[in-house]
Amino acid sequence: MEPMKVNIESYIYTVRGVQVMLDYPLAMIYHVETKRLNEQVKRNMKRFPGTFMFKLTQEEWDTLQLHLSNMISSESLQSQFATAKRRTLPYAFTEQGVSMLSAVLNSDTAIEVSIQIMQAFVALRKTLINLHGIIQRLEGVELKQLQTDSKLEQIFQALDIV
Repeated sequence: MEPMKVNIESYIYTVRGVQVMLDYPLAMIYHVETKRLNEQVKRNMKRFPGTFMFKLTQEEWDTLQLHLSNMISSESLQSQFATAKRRTLPYAFTEQGVSMLSAVLNSDTAIEVSIQIMQAFVALRKTLINLHGIIQRLEGVELKQLQTDSKLEQIFQALDIV
C-alpha cells in the first residue's frame, strides 16, 4: 500500500519544548492501527528512551486538544479527535523516535513514510531558523527606531528651549 500523501508538517507539534508527532497521526500515516503501533513500541521499549518518546500528561493532552480543535482541517483527524476519549494518553515521538519507528515497524511503507517525516522535521527546523533570523533583524530595526525616536526627542526638546 502506498503511503498516505499528507502535509506531515501539520502533524508536528511542540510539547515540552521539543517537536513531536503523536501516535495516532503516525499510525494513520503508516497505515496501521494506533494500538498496533503502540504494541510494537512496547515490544521494543529499549529502542525508545525518554528522549525519543514520552507519554503526554493529561494537562498536555487537554491543552493540545484545545489548540488543535481550533485549527484542524483534516476530516479523518477531526473524527479521531471527536472520538479521542482514549483509555490511555497518547505517546509523543520526537524526530529520533519517529526514525526508530521505521525499524520496529519494518516495512517498505514504514521506511518511505519515515523518510517523508524526517524531511518534514528538517523543513520545519529550517523554517524556524529562518524565522529566528527574521526576528533578530526586526529587533535590530526596532532598536534603531528607538534610538532615532530618542534623538528626535532630544532635538525637539532643544528646539523648545531655544
